[in-house]
Amino acid sequence: MTSYEPFGARLRRAMDERGPLCVGIDPHASLLAEWGLNDDVAGLERFSRTVVEALSDRVAVFKPQSAFFERFGSRGVAVLEQTVQDARAAGALVLMDAKRGDIGSTMAAYAEAFLHKDSPLFSDALTVSPYLGYGSLSPAVALARESGAGLFVLALTSNPEGGEVQHAVRADGRDVGATMLAHLAAENSGEEPLGSFGAVVGATLGDLSSYDLDINGPLLAPGVGAQGATPADLPRVFGKAIGNVVPNVSRGVLRHGPDAGALRAAAGRFAEEIRAALPTG
Repeated sequence: MTSYEPFGARLRRAMDERGPLCVGIDPHASLLAEWGLNDDVAGLERFSRTVVEALSDRVAVFKPQSAFFERFGSRGVAVLEQTVQDARAAGALVLMDAKRGDIGSTMAAYAEAFLHKDSPLFSDALTVSPYLGYGSLSPAVALARESGAGLFVLALTSNPEGGEVQHAVRADGRDVGATMLAHLAAENSGEEPLGSFGAVVGATLGDLSSYDLDINGPLLAPGVGAQGATPADLPRVFGKAIGNVVPNVSRGVLRHGPDAGALRAAAGRFAEEIRAALPTG
């Protein structure tokens, strides 16, 4: 069996070399309009190609939101396939934001769509939802390990509705979000330099000192930029785990398009602010 370098190791290297910034590729209708593009497949293709060409040599991770491609049907998915392939060919890692979650053979099929090496949508990592029970993710965990890919599991999300599930307290006294973090810590146990199984933890959540975020895996931190969090907030939110945080910025960078130079300048400003917020030494 072919052995692939694990996602965690590849991500650690990319973060060390390029900084930890993750830029979303979110071609929703209002953003296409801001760019002067039509809300159609041609606009979708130009938007995605421009972002990849402008930033693929300087960001650690791209995070395409699959829904904004899927809404155009098969032609939109074809653009997504090309976007993933172009980004990976240019040296960036791709985190597919599809938030898949199901059971049994259906979960296995979702995993094959995004985590199988022969799939045209193969991505370095995939966001998944564990709220049919963490064990329901087993097919995705297994295929990710086999393919050298990673997962980012929804744990403590920034949307206000998330709390009714993620803060629910189990019979053992631990809430659901903390339970997901504990599962991920177990997946990543003993992995060096970084495990491949990460958590999604909102950068807008404030003090999370009551949670053990030291899962030996990456922490995707949406909410920086348009949602109100700043790079300076990250140390307060993530504490000792700050070195494994992957801050995600989407609109804060994308609104500066379609000019490639403006996109690069915006990403550079966020990258510098993130670098300044990280502890030294």
